[in-house]
Amino acid sequence: MNELMNKRHALRLMAWTGLAAAAGVNLAACTESRPSFNAVDITGADYAKDFSLTDADGKLRTLADFKGKVVVLFFGFAQCPDVCPTTMSEMAQVKQQLGADGDKLQVLFVTVDPERDTPAVMKAYMGAFDPAFVALIPTPEQLPALAKDFKVYYKKVEGKTPTSYSMDHSAASFVYDTEGRLRLYARYGAGVPAMVSDLKALLKS
Repeated sequence: MNELMNKRHALRLMAWTGLAAAAGVNLAACTESRPSFNAVDITGADYAKDFSLTDADGKLRTLADFKGKVVVLFFGFAQCPDVCPTTMSEMAQVKQQLGADGDKLQVLFVTVDPERDTPAVMKAYMGAFDPAFVALIPTPEQLPALAKDFKVYYKKVEGKTPTSYSMDHSAASFVYDTEGRLRLYARYGAGVPAMVSDLKALLKS
């Protein structure tokens, strides 16, 4: 009787060991197949899912317009002295370094200063970096809800004159895959090579 029980125990142990091993293999396979990113992986986040904003040509845009491309979306303003031009300049370099895949990248610049960032200003600003970059201009009424939805910060900082004010704002980029799904949160200062690597990984996935 004890011998029979021992055999059953041994069979159960072998079965559990086999299942555990199989599960381990599957887990390893899943881990290996998921890309490792430099930026913060926020796949599945329940915010910043979409927008409906007018571009510098007066055309209404949503994420669906850019399906098939990886999208990098950044909030800023044209008179920003450092963070915004640096980010746009880096994104122009990223596009260049992607080579043939550069056409699969769409950069979007959402202004937090619609009072001064008119369509003409934004078209010229984008043209200084890459004419294919798209500026999006929320109305002053749209901006608060948009910022809340994207969890971004912006604040007007008064200057010496009514028109010489500045804008404090978040300095990260939101990265979407070719299906329009939010995937990455790229902090300012990560550099061109890190972004190029992440975008290449998204284009392959």
